[in-house]
Amino acid sequence: MENLFQHILDRITELNPMHGKKLKKSVKSLGPDYFNKAEEFYQKYNRILFSSGKTIEFGIDCYLHMCNDMMFEQLRFMETGKYSNTSFDEVNKNVYDNPAVMEYHMNGLLMSEMLWHHHYKVYSFFKENFNHHLPSIARYLEIGGGHGLFTQEAVNDLPNAIIDVVDISKSSIELSKQFVSGGSVNYYLKDVYEYNPEVKYDFIVMGEVLEHVEDPVALLKKLHSLLNENGKAFITTPTNAPTIDHVYLFRNRKDVVDIIEKAGFEVYVESCIYAEDLPPETAEEMKITMMYAAFLKKK
Repeated sequence: MENLFQHILDRITELNPMHGKKLKKSVKSLGPDYFNKAEEFYQKYNRILFSSGKTIEFGIDCYLHMCNDMMFEQLRFMETGKYSNTSFDEVNKNVYDNPAVMEYHMNGLLMSEMLWHHHYKVYSFFKENFNHHLPSIARYLEIGGGHGLFTQEAVNDLPNAIIDVVDISKSSIELSKQFVSGGSVNYYLKDVYEYNPEVKYDFIVMGEVLEHVEDPVALLKKLHSLLNENGKAFITTPTNAPTIDHVYLFRNRKDVVDIIEKAGFEVYVESCIYAEDLPPETAEEMKITMMYAAFLKKK
């Protein structure tokens, strides 16, 4: 299908006019490089769907289903100031161990990577800064690989490195295996707290995982223990982002940085990207979701 990305935007607008118009407005300023990358991304995803007897309409349906979940969670959040979930076990039972929910949720998240401007900007921030670290990376680890977007970049940029992925979700690993092409990736289906390799890593990526656990400091300390003394890490996490699988509420940048420092890291490059085009002070006051992304080193 020619210009698949435009078809996706048009189809979402047809099914949910208000949301579709908002998407089109938010991506308009991102430039031709963005639209080329988005087209490449969704053409690849479409081929994956086709190989399993599905079409891009399936991905669009999953995305809108996920957005509906988020809308209801947002309404609860506005009323209570809290996330609906209070424990990882609760989320694990209702989401991660539920294949039907995981299917639409993971596919919806994959669709959002190029539809949401703040997701794309985080990806671009990672790419720009990751390139500076390539010569020093022989062993790369991703914790919670999700659908495989960052893993694919590691495969592309580190042809001679050992690339490992640890994820607690079988659905996530299966989707990542489909999405990631070329190279060799070792996947481990297990809780990261039970993962104890003999050799430590030069670089670790953990994208949007901290908000899924009750104790993010403990998780970052585990990451710290898996990293060699001169190693670096890249983490992302959202603030004020109620969804069906988020547990820990970060309210602002300071909340995230405090936890990073408690775990023995320091931030040396960071980016704060809000989901709405508003002044940062206004966005924080309105509890607009902010994607925090940072490169870390040991103190």
